[in-house]
Amino acid sequence: MARKKQRILTNVRFTGLADKGKVVGRDEEGVVTFVEGPVPGDVVDILVWRKRKGVFQGKVLAYHSFSEDRVTPKCAHFTLCGGCKWQHLSYDAQLRYKQDVVKNALQRIGKQDTSLMEPILGGADLYYYRNKLEFSFSTKRWLTEAEVNAPISNTENVLGFHKAGAFDKLIDIQHCHLQGGLSNELRNTIKEIAFRQNLTFYDNRAHTGFLRQMVVRTSELDQTMLIMGFGYEDASLRKKFLDEVIDLFPGLTSVIYTINTKVNDYLYDLEMVTYKGKGFIQEKMGDLVFKVGPKSFFQTNARQGTNLYKIAKEFAGLTGNENVYDLYTGTGSIALFLADQCRQVVGIEEVEPAIVDAKENATINNINNVTFYAGDVKDVLSDDFTLQHGRPDVLITDPPRAGMHSKVVDFLLKLKAPKIVYVSCNPATQARDIALLEEGYRLVRSKAVDMFPQTHHIENVVLLELK
Repeated sequence: MARKKQRILTNVRFTGLADKGKVVGRDEEGVVTFVEGPVPGDVVDILVWRKRKGVFQGKVLAYHSFSEDRVTPKCAHFTLCGGCKWQHLSYDAQLRYKQDVVKNALQRIGKQDTSLMEPILGGADLYYYRNKLEFSFSTKRWLTEAEVNAPISNTENVLGFHKAGAFDKLIDIQHCHLQGGLSNELRNTIKEIAFRQNLTFYDNRAHTGFLRQMVVRTSELDQTMLIMGFGYEDASLRKKFLDEVIDLFPGLTSVIYTINTKVNDYLYDLEMVTYKGKGFIQEKMGDLVFKVGPKSFFQTNARQGTNLYKIAKEFAGLTGNENVYDLYTGTGSIALFLADQCRQVVGIEEVEPAIVDAKENATINNINNVTFYAGDVKDVLSDDFTLQHGRPDVLITDPPRAGMHSKVVDFLLKLKAPKIVYVSCNPATQARDIALLEEGYRLVRSKAVDMFPQTHHIENVVLLELK
């Protein structure tokens, strides 16, 4: 059977950013291509490897010229790690293109007037802004293209990040620019301890090995939580390992472990055992202090998260008398942030442990005008619910990436809250929901917030007013 002839597109000029960090370009004949690696303004030759719905995807063969927005990446792992796909794009350009992503979604999907869009709010910190990172142990290291051609064996114990699409091979991270504090020193020292104690690393194919996962959570209050996931229980090995970690890092606020014998890596359905400390750390956002446990859902960028909440609060225009609904409230952070300027807040969240955290954080901050319910928003939000809690003056919604369920949208049109403040991590689904709400609401304000510099992710806050 003859091999399909490979196609090469020449002089492809990239002009914009697309979904999941890819860039979009056209060759001299107008053929559209999506690729990872270039930045807008680059001109390259592309080896096409897939065509779908008339659009090509491929990889770079050669660069003819570079964009004036291109910069040297800070991270040594940039070409392998997919965590910071835009490090080679200047930050001014990142903000410009993120603003365009929101604008295009509002125009194309939402059919909205984008002249009311306000300037994007850039990140408070361009690096070391994450307060949570998850690392894995593996018996196999991901090899670069040069190492594959050498060839070099990838049988090597590593501690780092999964390469996208490679469940059993890891990038051996030496320094990550996403999380500050003890994170890098802690990770590298733990690897040294593992070698010194001759501990086995996890094999994702054979499902064997003692050291499996590691999570580091930090806070603005200089507190650090270490969570260790072990592939099986061995009390003597575990004690010796954790004792040495604590001896070398006496400043750790909490050390927690779990035993993960499952095939998958998900930790948060497992029992978490506190080995040192109280089993939680505290995080500060504005004037509020939050208790963050090993399973807590919390803003990954607390400093910029505070700015996001300030914008939501400003858009809400609270005077002290409002009845506020907070849909998809999570751990109640937005609800608690707004509580000091309204009469009451009622929050709904599907994940029950998050509601437990929300209630506890309300107590910690002496906030008494909030009520939280656990359940799916489409099921909890009902006529009986509004009879019990009253019609909201302001409704806050911060749904997951999929946006709001159609039943929720229908009920909001029926509920007719005077204001809706919609916070979203996905401008496309936000724009879709805005279009669905247009029967009863008009878009008044829109402001994008860059929560995750060096990545393609973007948040957007809009204010909708009842027509």
